[in-house]
Amino acid sequence: MSDWLGLGGQRVLVAGAGGIGSALAGAFADEGARVVVADVNPAGLAALDPRVHPLEMDLSTTAGCDDAVARAAAELGGLDVLVHAVGVNNRVPLLETTDDDWDRMISINLTSAFRLGRAAGKLMVAAGYGRQVYCSSVSSLLAHPDHGPYAASKGGLNQLLRVMAREWAADGVTVNAIAPGYVETELTRGHLDKPGVREHYTSLVPAGRLGTTGDLTGPALFLASRQAAFVTGHVLYVDGGRTLV
Repeated sequence: MSDWLGLGGQRVLVAGAGGIGSALAGAFADEGARVVVADVNPAGLAALDPRVHPLEMDLSTTAGCDDAVARAAAELGGLDVLVHAVGVNNRVPLLETTDDDWDRMISINLTSAFRLGRAAGKLMVAAGYGRQVYCSSVSSLLAHPDHGPYAASKGGLNQLLRVMAREWAADGVTVNAIAPGYVETELTRGHLDKPGVREHYTSLVPAGRLGTTGDLTGPALFLASRQAAFVTGHVLYVDGGRTLV
């Protein structure tokens, strides 16, 4: 079997052991990559693919992000790929959004991306090679009600990765994102199970269905691969056409 993507033996840190993060970790392992997954949730780590190395770490702090990168690099003997799949949401109208709601979502969704990206970026720039892939969202582009802090965090993430990409391009480091549409995960399932919600969201997708974590693995693997050496600062919407309407 040819390693067209060039991911065999690559040293990968996936931040986030939720539905998308664990699916991506397994997909990298399928390609022969060596994978560490960092998350604060022991249960999520325990449910990971046994081929990946779990790392319990609080990614809501600077120390936790720095340590996650350092410990992953020590475990793997370096770091080639960072995948940021950390995210939370709290669907409430802006007038009911508290300061704590705002601070939590910005910290976990956006600030952790900056901290992890900075820590990994130092190693990658020094090595002259690296791939960073972030999980954005269609909410970075669409003005969904009850998504204020979440949308702001993902919109900020899109611009942050563009600056990272610009600053590190000459050092062989690419920075991109996948931006899922409506995907059923642990983060979204409770909301989708409410009466009529799944049907409503499906009606908004030209492809006629909701996404799966499997829809995200191919795009993420490509952006993390050697085949994407000339792709940087790009947000790839993986949404079944949702952003077209």
